Amino acid sequence: MLKDTKIFTLNSNRALAESIAGELDMEIGDSSITRFSDGEVQIRIEETVRGYDTYLIQSTSEPGNEYLMELLIMIDALKRASASSINIVIPYYGYSRQDRKARSREPITAKLIANLLESAGATRILSIDLHAAQVQGFFNIPVDELRANQLIADYFKQKKLQDVVVVAPENAGTSRARKLADQLDAPIAFIDKQRKHSADAVQGINIIGDIEGRAAIIIDDMIDTARTITSGAHALMELGASEVYACATHGVLSEPAVSRIRESNLKEVIITDTVHLPPQKKDERITVLPVAPLLAEGIRRVQENESVSTLF
Repeated sequence: MLKDTKIFTLNSNRALAESIAGELDMEIGDSSITRFSDGEVQIRIEETVRGYDTYLIQSTSEPGNEYLMELLIMIDALKRASASSINIVIPYYGYSRQDRKARSREPITAKLIANLLESAGATRILSIDLHAAQVQGFFNIPVDELRANQLIADYFKQKKLQDVVVVAPENAGTSRARKLADQLDAPIAFIDKQRKHSADAVQGINIIGDIEGRAAIIIDDMIDTARTITSGAHALMELGASEVYACATHGVLSEPAVSRIRESNLKEVIITDTVHLPPQKKDERITVLPVAPLLAEGIRRVQENESVSTLF
């Protein structure tokens, strides 16, 4: 148990928060979330936090706007209740895809969210596998980005696959694929997608690298609609891969992701529980790895002023 520390959670992923608290031999702090008749969020902290270091666990997954508003209001409540520090644990940081101006007259929403969290009173951010590394620079407070690559690598090592190739879903993911490939002592390849004007529309797919006869593992930071991994799996199998797996830290799984996975050539999809997976999104081909031990260790090291970077 950590001294002078309290952990709170909101609605996005209570099961994960309880697992983190269990790893630290702590209880979730007592708070309540209600709504007025017009939908306004009302939050009450039902115990003292004066002088305590607080850790607030909340992913900004679907419905992202609702969970973000809960988060901002709870931060304000903790600040006004005289918490010594307000450390925000965001396993999945929503809006991180909007990290730059891809076209004229577009917002940089990831920076806006950073501003909102800081203005509300956050003193530190802990997250896992941000979509873009530059998001850390949007904050003027400490940001600790944990990595789930070791969890995923250990899972595949246990499977003892033969002739593995790690596949990046596009050029920008090569660094992530390289890290997993190094851990599995495997070569890499990547999927070259020719996009139309829409971010989700793909005109054509080329595979660069030797994948024939190999077990291909597509790795990404998140799986949203599953279009990328399922179309990639189809192309890999057509070009001679023996089997195809997909893995990602964040299983967003927006519709129709699960049905696409069920109808695809993918043998297995590996995600973590940074995003809560409701019963209707569960499938025998989807494996969920727990991140509570990683996040709990990150919290412990922050609280005891130890190095966080050595975790990865």
